[in-house]
Amino acid sequence: MTKGKEQPGETHEGSGRITGARPQASRRPLAQEAVAAMIFRLSADLVLMVHLAFVLFVALGGLLVLSRPRIARLHLPALAWGAISEFLGVICPLTPIETALRELGGGMGYEGDFIGHYITALLYPSGLTRGDQVALGAGVLVINAAVYGYGLLKKRRPHEP
Repeated sequence: MTKGKEQPGETHEGSGRITGARPQASRRPLAQEAVAAMIFRLSADLVLMVHLAFVLFVALGGLLVLSRPRIARLHLPALAWGAISEFLGVICPLTPIETALRELGGGMGYEGDFIGHYITALLYPSGLTRGDQVALGAGVLVINAAVYGYGLLKKRRPHEP
């Protein structure tokens, strides 16, 4: 060992530590940060999938009610929330949760992955105006009113033998 200058891999006098090598303890936080970022990104993807499922349930849940009438107890409040949020321009609480999780995961957008490319465009179309939102809300109500109306008519008709 040369005096005054340590070479990588040599032991520092009196400390017992090897120079030029990173201490093991400082590697763990980086690995933990990577795992935490991955968990946040996966959580954001999960919230996005739940959001999509909710939107589909709002829009098409009436069809499910035709075969399982009890689901109307869940669908009607969901339908009301979906239509009202579109009419009033209210942001769904899932949107800021997903955004916060993406930011915590080190992301800024939806670039590069399947969920971001395909599903995000369905939930957050670019150029969506207030008029478009009102039309979407009205469309959801009209479609579901027709489905519920059909279900009620079907229920009232006597069954043919």
